[in-house]
Amino acid sequence: MRFVLRSTLGSILGMPLLLAASLALTAPADAQQPTPAPATAPKPKRPPKPKPEQKPDQAAAPAAPAAAAEGAQPALLGMFGDWGAYTASPGGKKVCFALAKPSKSETTPPNRARDPAFLFVSSRPAEKVKDEVSLIIGYGFKANTDATLELGGASYAMYTQSDGAWVKNAAEEAKLVDAMRKGGDLTIKGTSARGTGTLDVFSLKGLAQALDKVGEECR
Repeated sequence: MRFVLRSTLGSILGMPLLLAASLALTAPADAQQPTPAPATAPKPKRPPKPKPEQKPDQAAAPAAPAAAAEGAQPALLGMFGDWGAYTASPGGKKVCFALAKPSKSETTPPNRARDPAFLFVSSRPAEKVKDEVSLIIGYGFKANTDATLELGGASYAMYTQSDGAWVKNAAEEAKLVDAMRKGGDLTIKGTSARGTGTLDVFSLKGLAQALDKVGEECR
């Protein structure tokens, strides 16, 4: 069941992220500012891989930009270290996610422009999906390449499409999330469609608490 869910595009959660937008939240000047969240719920579902007879440009692509559906605007549940916990209900189906931005980003060659990157750990109770790791990288990945997530000496391949990436082997995801809960940093490496190499470091400080909050909200 989980494989099927990871292999289909949702008509609502497949809406592209509006990365430049942030939550309409106000906070005291001395308060910790929340990590800006996309204006719509994240698109954590892994898209289908192209069939062998398809050319790369014929592969399934994310849905065209659309206005945020009612309830899709994320609401902040709390800030925990470097992670924010959010919830949204696009189409009336609740989704909860922990979200962080990189603490460090590098490109090779250096100083190449790109949009913001976000790392998600998402849950969708209606679809029995819990703690799904996904990434929005801020550029289009090079076709037919994997990104690499490195944590604690272990390496995890991430399937890529457009500007998104998902853990390639779903069976490894629970082990990965457990390791992420224990803190430290993780590194994600990828290659853009133009051949630019990227390295993003994400702090895991506060992730365990953010995931606990997500779990309370999306049981």
